[in-house]
Parts: sequence; C-alpha cells; structure tokens
Amino acid sequence: MADTDRDALVSAAGRLRAEVQRRIIGQEHVLDEILMALIAGGHALLVGVPGLAKTLMVRSLAEAMHLEFHRIQFTPDLVPSDITGTEILEEEAASGARSFRFVRGPIFANIVLADEINRAPPRTQAALLEAMQEHSVTASGDTMRLPEPFFVLATQNPIEQEGTYPLPEAQLDRFLFDIRVAYPTEADEISILRSTTGAPTETLAAVLGAGELLQLQRLTREIAAGDSILRYAASLVRATRPDDQRAPALVQQYVRWGAGPRAGQSLILGAKANALLQGRLVAAPADVQRVAMPVLRHRVLPNFAAEAERIGAERIIEEVLMRVEPPRSDIHL
Repeated sequence: MADTDRDALVSAAGRLRAEVQRRIIGQEHVLDEILMALIAGGHALLVGVPGLAKTLMVRSLAEAMHLEFHRIQFTPDLVPSDITGTEILEEEAASGARSFRFVRGPIFANIVLADEINRAPPRTQAALLEAMQEHSVTASGDTMRLPEPFFVLATQNPIEQEGTYPLPEAQLDRFLFDIRVAYPTEADEISILRSTTGAPTETLAAVLGAGELLQLQRLTREIAAGDSILRYAASLVRATRPDDQRAPALVQQYVRWGAGPRAGQSLILGAKANALLQGRLVAAPADVQRVAMPVLRHRVLPNFAAEAERIGAERIIEEVLMRVEPPRSDIHL
C-alpha cells in the first residue's frame, strides 16, 4: 500500500473519532479503545452503569460510517432465532404453492449493538457469540456469511445483577477488549447537561465506509511488531498464570486462572491498532502497555482469597506490568 493511501486511511480514522466526539463529551479513552477494536477486527464488551452514553456512543459511531447498524435489546425471553433469523412459511397467491423463506435476523449488519447481553439466557448468548466467532449463521443446513466488516459491541450493566446470566469465562475470551466506562469529570458533566438540554443535536456526517474500514483492518495487521514486542506480550500473558515460575507473588497468591494464548494475540493486534491510530507503522512496548488492561481484565480470574482481600483483576494486571520488564524501544511516544 502506498504511503499516501496509508496517510489517507489514518486521517479518515482521525476524522471518524472527531465526528463522534461532536456528540460524545469526554470518554476519549473509551472511544479510542472502541476504534482500536474496530480496526483490529475484534469485538468489544462495554461495561458501565446506566446513563453513561454507552448506547449513544455506538449509535454515533455507526452514524459516522457508511455501515449498516442494528441494535438488539437482550431480554430473558429472547431466543436464538430472534438474533440469527427464522424460516417462515409463504403461500403463493396464484398457485397456492407453499415454501419456506429464511428471514434474516438483526445479526446481519456491519455493526451490531448487543445491549445488556447478560440479560439473555445462555442459549441466546451462545448464538450471538458463535456468529461473532464464525462470521456466519447456519440455518436449515445452509451457511450464510455475515456482511463484512462485522463488529459486535456488547454492553453490560455491572449493577442489578439479580436475574441475569453472566457470560462464562470461555465466552468472555471471544471479546478482544473489555472496556470500562467511568463517570464523567465534573467539567464534562456540566458540558453534557448544557448540550443535552438545549437544541436537538445535529446529525453526524458519514466519514468512513466499509471498503475503507476493511483496508484499515488489513493495514493494522501490516504494522510491524518485532520479536522483542512478541516476547514482551508473551511474557505479560504468561506472568498472569499462577503456575508459571516467573509469575509475580501476587499472581501466585490471588489468581485462579490466568490468560490464555488468545490474550497474546489480542495484545499484539491491539498494540498495532494503537500504533496505527497514532500515525506510526511500528508497534512499541508502550502500545502493548496501553492495551494491556482492556485485553487482560476479563481474562484474569482472581480466586476467593483475592475477593476476600478485595484485590481485583486490575490490581493484579498493574502488578504484572510493573514486574515484567519491557524491551528497549527507539520509538519515543
């Protein structure tokens, strides 16, 4: 790919961020992580209390792109066919002949918002997660490919957990990032009040299309990551496993299960995406550190002792980042 084409794609990603920020006040950290997941070709889980604009952020992202967007509100009575689609019996008026026709479900879109995914039963969650993994849906023996690019953003509410169905760890591992949405700062909250209680907000301009996004995803994989970066990512992942001799004492004492090999892949892809969004064509150790928290926080499982001591996954990941020595880099961020 020519340098001018690369620059144009990176510039388009920057315009996308700026366009969404016209509507979303603050939350730059969250928006950057969503964009990283998007251009890395992975899916993301958004976790935050109600009212933090999680849904609005995803809607705004879809509006700022030439992509088809569907929202699925997960509820306890949702069944798999509500997501993937179902067959209906049709009768031809002239001949009276009957035939089945498959009606595609909301999963057939470029960007799918799975709102409150933990409110649906396990079978329905599994149907969505299988589609996320395979990028296809199988019905009546036929396999139908989902449109490309295909990106799922699932939201979870960390409160009101009664009557919900928490995602199993193996299914959480399907998400590239676990993104935490925090409360806004006081200044941002005042700006939110000013902008949302006045005149209606303007529509966003679509600045990126499917073809450009697919090119960005290919370009992300072309970003260079040297052997030292690969070894650093592997060392971080292995240091989260309590049975590894190089694991810090905190991990050995408080971790039940550490991250698997998919975490290493996610660290490298996330690091490449971060480098690309910064306008660089080489991943640095700081890029790996930048994405370590969203990559690892849902893949490191604290044990009962950690819960008793109120030591969470983030505290453990911070310890791993402090204990594992990064390689030297000539890239100054």
